[in-house]
Amino acid sequence: MKKTLIAIATTLLALVIAVPAAVVAWQWLRHEDLGAATPVTDRAQQIKRGEYLARAGNCIGCHTPRGGDSYAGGRAIATKFGTLYSSNITPDKKTGIGAWNADDFWRALHHGRSRDGRFLYPAFPFPSYTKVSRDDADALFAFLQTLPAKERPNQEHALRFPYNQRLLLAGWRALYFEPGEYRADAKQSAQWNRGAYLVQGLGHCSACHTARNTLGATTSGAELAGGMIAMLDWYAPPLNGDRENGLGNWETAHLAALLKTGVSPRGAAFGPMAEVVGRSLQYLDDADIAAMAIYLKSLPPDTAAPPSVAPQPEPAEAARLMKLGKQLYGDLCIDCHGDKGQGAAPGYPPLGGNQAVIAASPVNAIRIVLNGGYPPSTAGNPYPFGMPPFGPRLSDQEAAALVSYIRNDWGNHAGFVSPSEVNRYRSVPLD
Repeated sequence: MKKTLIAIATTLLALVIAVPAAVVAWQWLRHEDLGAATPVTDRAQQIKRGEYLARAGNCIGCHTPRGGDSYAGGRAIATKFGTLYSSNITPDKKTGIGAWNADDFWRALHHGRSRDGRFLYPAFPFPSYTKVSRDDADALFAFLQTLPAKERPNQEHALRFPYNQRLLLAGWRALYFEPGEYRADAKQSAQWNRGAYLVQGLGHCSACHTARNTLGATTSGAELAGGMIAMLDWYAPPLNGDRENGLGNWETAHLAALLKTGVSPRGAAFGPMAEVVGRSLQYLDDADIAAMAIYLKSLPPDTAAPPSVAPQPEPAEAARLMKLGKQLYGDLCIDCHGDKGQGAAPGYPPLGGNQAVIAASPVNAIRIVLNGGYPPSTAGNPYPFGMPPFGPRLSDQEAAALVSYIRNDWGNHAGFVSPSEVNRYRSVPLD
């Protein structure tokens, strides 16, 4: 009997060791198709296209810290696992990617592995970039090689144990990542496929607009159904066809206007989306913006998601909050947003049916009321109107009443907000 138990224990121990080792070996040694690079006949045109693609992917957004050198890395990316720091992608040979070649760059985008073979952390959105074509990857690399070389050593990530053990990414990759270029859907138009390619690939929209599981992977089956951007404490709304919180009631032209200019008759871009529009989307040509809008408008609602149950206080308390909120709205908001929350587009967005107001999470509405903000300055809206910060004037109780009011008037039916929720976001950095 004792020998049998020892044999069983030994077998189990061997499995515990062998299975992870096999996963690591599989991920480390698996064949990586580097694709076939197309010979370049017009180098200048390739670089110009690469510059455009860098805009489409907003590479400068993550690879440039505030006040730092463009593309030289070092921007902190906070996650629940710790803080990661973006890498230097200027052509410095010692600290950047100057010693890389086009195959190395393709490996990073398509396979999520560095030049030396190390697994890259998925804060670098290679699960989206894997859809980028080899020709586009080569053009992007050609452009990056023309940038001024900046000698800035990459900063070590500050991740907690065991997340700082890169080999464990082998298990993550086995569960959540499979390389694969975008394949056109023959049933759809060329315009739709172009939009899908940009949204799914370089645009990496799912990185923010899809909820993540406990291991930081986007939730399968909930693509673009909305989710918290945990590292920034903002909520990215659904981009699917949901008529309540998504794009189901949007006109395609209004969505295109928001992507291109940051403002539209349906709302304005604030927070992280304002940066995306300002640094990336405003520079895309109208045809690509229209393609993205058409693709997004085609997405069906997430029928698998259960309807959110909005928290409601007792009737007497709800009436008190609505009365106080209406009074505060009349004092602070009515001149710009109107007596029925109708706004005056494009300067003052409507509040009725506004995604930022009625989203399942009230965080965006709370942060905008407390901190104010501006849509991005774009060629289509060079002098945006700003929202003043009311945080210094309002107590937590008053801010909660105001946000609760705008979430539950003019046809809005969202949850009430508590003073503790307001207090939570008073101390959260703006970015």
